[in-house]
Amino acid sequence: MALLIRLFGLLLMLTALAVPLVRAPDRAVETLVARWAPPPSEFIDLKGQLVHYRDEGPRGDPAPIVLLHGTSASLHTWEGWVRALRGQRRVISLDLPAFGLTGPFAGSYAGQAYTGPNYARFVLDLLDRLAVPRFVIAGNSLGGEVAWRIAAAAPQRVAQLVLVDAGAYPISAAQVPLGWQIARLPVLGHLTEHLLPRPLIVQGLHTVYGDPARITDALVDRYFELTLREGNRAALVQRAQTWSPAEGVAHVEGVSAPTLILWGGRDQLIPLANARRFAADIPGSRLQVFDDLGHVPQEEDPVRTVAALKAFLVEARPAGQP
Repeated sequence: MALLIRLFGLLLMLTALAVPLVRAPDRAVETLVARWAPPPSEFIDLKGQLVHYRDEGPRGDPAPIVLLHGTSASLHTWEGWVRALRGQRRVISLDLPAFGLTGPFAGSYAGQAYTGPNYARFVLDLLDRLAVPRFVIAGNSLGGEVAWRIAAAAPQRVAQLVLVDAGAYPISAAQVPLGWQIARLPVLGHLTEHLLPRPLIVQGLHTVYGDPARITDALVDRYFELTLREGNRAALVQRAQTWSPAEGVAHVEGVSAPTLILWGGRDQLIPLANARRFAADIPGSRLQVFDDLGHVPQEEDPVRTVAALKAFLVEARPAGQP
């Protein structure tokens, strides 16, 4: 017992020494704008919620392409796709609440849980504000869950649906990333609101990239700095502590839009089996797997993945649409 007490005391001492080394205070959004929100970035007040978004390409597009990122990411994850699309198509990307420069739910949305259905309503509100009645919607991970929920809830508004390593079905506890597991712990979770070891960001990127050699210092900087946006870590802890690996649906129902499913064959978070479940649940959908890519294939290799998107947009284009 005496040995255990001494070991516990040593652990507390080491923790006290280590905390100052990894302490990372929140950063006001104003301090991050110059680097992470240059033109064409814009901010809009949506019912009291500040939203960071980009709206690029021809305004005459009858069905703009809306891009939704995943947990702990931002609109920047789609930059490769946007560069390839904006010459011909209107493309709208945004930071979902709790992530990027948008920050936690505020205004009329304050106090809402960070769930797929709530995000879906939020995105539809934003598209209403931007006067976009009909659109193509694509989402990765959490953004994929939001995308299919929108397609199911408002089928008359969704021309085409693209799911990229999307969330829907329950996953095993073993697939939950380390940072997410820490955030779910009652005490350590709240500590993460004030601490952010850079190696934890690197470890997370190694989890979502199929080829770690593609991870650059600039990429780590972006994920690290945007996580520090004021309120983001507290919101992420809220989301993590109300989430469970068993959360999910038995079947994806109500989706009638032409659907493309893109998946990284090396996805360590959401297994390829889930891609096949989507293909079975959504009538007429098509599945394309990139064997060497991970959980964020649109970011890891935008050239190959956007080529698949472009082909789908042409093949599944409604009759009469240019």
